[in-house]
Amino acid sequence: MTITCRFILVPGNEVVEYHGRPGDTYEKALLSLGINPDIVLILHDKQSIPQDAPIKEEYVEVLSTCSRG
Repeated sequence: MTITCRFILVPGNEVVEYHGRPGDTYEKALLSLGINPDIVLILHDKQSIPQDAPIKEEYVEVLSTCSRG
């Protein structure tokens, strides 16, 4: 069995999909996508989600908290 979660990257609104196993955390997904979990916030319906929470949502927004330049 696999799970799928769409990560909407803000700014930019790029959408990437993560396919993993039940019990995988948002932190594991972010790392596998090449995103440093220490510099982003994970939001669903404007509510913050802890990085160590198991993935339960079909989609989340990933908000960058530091500048890239």
